[in-house]
Amino acid sequence: MEKKHYYAAIVGTGRIGFSLGFDKKREQPASHTMALLNNKRIKLIAAADSNEENLEKWRKYVRKHNGKNDFTLVFPTSQELYENVTCLDIITVAVNEDNHLEECIKAIEYKPRLVILEKPVALNSEEAEKIRAKAEECGVPVMVNHERRFAKDYLSVVSLIDKIGDIQSVTGELDSGLRIYGEEFEKDGTYSLLHDGTHLVDILQFLLKASLSNPLVSGVHKDEKGIVRNFSAHYQSVVSQFGTIPEVTFKMSGRSKFFEFRIEILGTLGKICVGNGFAELYLREESKLYTGFYSLTRQKIKLPKKTGYFSGMIQNAVDFLDGNSELVSPLEDAISDLKVLEEIKAKF
Repeated sequence: MEKKHYYAAIVGTGRIGFSLGFDKKREQPASHTMALLNNKRIKLIAAADSNEENLEKWRKYVRKHNGKNDFTLVFPTSQELYENVTCLDIITVAVNEDNHLEECIKAIEYKPRLVILEKPVALNSEEAEKIRAKAEECGVPVMVNHERRFAKDYLSVVSLIDKIGDIQSVTGELDSGLRIYGEEFEKDGTYSLLHDGTHLVDILQFLLKASLSNPLVSGVHKDEKGIVRNFSAHYQSVVSQFGTIPEVTFKMSGRSKFFEFRIEILGTLGKICVGNGFAELYLREESKLYTGFYSLTRQKIKLPKKTGYFSGMIQNAVDFLDGNSELVSPLEDAISDLKVLEEIKAKF
């Protein structure tokens, strides 16, 4: 028996909505459009974007992809889309952060079976709570695209934890040249603590099954304009699925001449390092350098050729609509991430 197809539309055909699907260095699919088109259970039938150029590029690509069976529609606003397309099961919202509140509420009010919202939820937790209230009022579930929750390399960490003994510390680090925070950027969310930091906080809380709160923030460095460029947030005695962890550290640099996203989990018998493009396991072995000592030696581990980070998110949406799975990245978890960031921000 042929399984049901789900009809989808996307609001926002810019970078994460569409064009990252053409980045030859990234694992594909790398955009919402490509991930939706890649899933055989989903029919992407409409899009809205106020940017005419982006929308036209999207229309040409999707129509070419669909071939003779194409019947996609495009609209300059989401309101026009919702007034003209009445059969949507899934609405993906992939607009800039300062439009998340308005566009997500419009999508929820349409009452599809599922809304997929690009991270972060909103500019702040106050706006995020308005989205939650509307979702509860309308009975519409919302999934947030925290993609590393679906990446097989990050998920492999959980199966390796028992090899490294008791966890002594966990460090999450994000280094780039992007500004971390400045109060004047609150209005549009164009700062790395929100845009990128939400990913790091989310994967830490997800992998550890822990709630981070009451941080000790140190190492705050501001440039000549008062923009935060460095900080470290320390959490003590964090209760996790692996027991109580003495220290969890979340740190960011906004003046590095490179981009790095990594997590290091230090145990009593070894350590695990995982980040964008790598996952490594180190275990204690008799030292080749010092008699009577043990050193850490990198182990060979088998990793998947593709992490499936974006396609896994969309498959989870399909499984959820089929009634076979819970949402792996629900709205309430993403709101928790925002509140962690706000606690840090308050101490700058």
